[in-house]
Amino acid sequence: MEKEFLAGMAKVFEEKFGAQAERRYFSPGRVNLIGEHTDYNGGHVFPCAISLGTYALVRDRADAVTRVYSMNLADKGVIEFPMSGLSYDAAKDWANYFMGVVDVFEKAGYKASHGFDIVINGTLPGGAGLSSSASLEVLMSVILNEAFSFGLPMLEMVKLSQQAENKFVGVNCGIMDQFAVGMGKADCAMLLDCNTLDYRYSKIVLKDASIVITNTNKPHSLASSAYNVRRAQCEHALNELREVRPELKALGELSNEAFEKIAGHIAEQLERQRAHHAVFENNRTLEAVAALERDDVAQFGRLMNESHFSLRDDYDVTGRELDTLAEIAWSLPGVIGSRMTGAGFGGSTVSLVKNDAIEAFKEKVAAAYTERIGYAPSFYVASISEGTHRLD
Repeated sequence: MEKEFLAGMAKVFEEKFGAQAERRYFSPGRVNLIGEHTDYNGGHVFPCAISLGTYALVRDRADAVTRVYSMNLADKGVIEFPMSGLSYDAAKDWANYFMGVVDVFEKAGYKASHGFDIVINGTLPGGAGLSSSASLEVLMSVILNEAFSFGLPMLEMVKLSQQAENKFVGVNCGIMDQFAVGMGKADCAMLLDCNTLDYRYSKIVLKDASIVITNTNKPHSLASSAYNVRRAQCEHALNELREVRPELKALGELSNEAFEKIAGHIAEQLERQRAHHAVFENNRTLEAVAALERDDVAQFGRLMNESHFSLRDDYDVTGRELDTLAEIAWSLPGVIGSRMTGAGFGGSTVSLVKNDAIEAFKEKVAAAYTERIGYAPSFYVASISEGTHRLD
């Protein structure tokens, strides 16, 4: 399958650029199993890289121009940009993710001495909340690092990729997406402390179950969504808590009990709810990983469901489509747990489903969701992948 996919890309590369590609790469998407909207609150997340992602064919150029073409967005044509002095350009559409990486590398002292011809083709559905943007950013980081022998370790590239999204694209995301995409390991999820960047791999043994991603097919745009508002609300709540706990660096440092004792110092009820989610979701994530590590998949599933309740009721980022998918999933046999994944406001749910129930799950969820929402969802059974790497 991958072989034919890459052969099709090679043909397009020759058509567009009149030469053969020299190198091939794969950069995964990610799904977060639990720990949502905790990353920028200094809490824990539990993501894994997935087998859906972005493939790239690359050839070095002699000049300082890069030309990129996406087979997924063929109508955008070949987009060109210089390898120096870049700023965000809405007309260059998706290429801004690549441009942002080139820019932050240059500002960090890693200047590209030539450009590239690049064709990409992704198996990640856009707008599904599976980190197609981080997939592109880490991909470009790895291409630059290898082409110019910068010698950067993956963790450094992950940080630069996040900077590209924060400073160049203008989405104030935490580190989780780029971290999961870059640091992924087959058959493992990563428990990451976003406050310290301490992490460990945890083997995912689901026995007779699989990870099923269900896309609402409702598009969402992070930059223009309420994402940055939620972040600001949590920062304001943290500042109010610092009046009684000056040493507090992040909401993720609090136990549930410690938070309950001082929550009254957050004046706004809405901000109190946002902070409540950040604290309880962080502790729920630690509990969920412990459950998985002692083979208690059922408890992990229950905590996934609780995560969704909190994202719906305290954080208000689910919306009708995601709630509908989760509610249908909870009612079906063979479903261990189901919750929204990603930033919300559209995107996808992640469900743990018994293997012998997957086909019935797809059929029943599709029928009930289409009836209620008016259009169909899409399904992806994901395996857990390695992080961004060169193929061959």
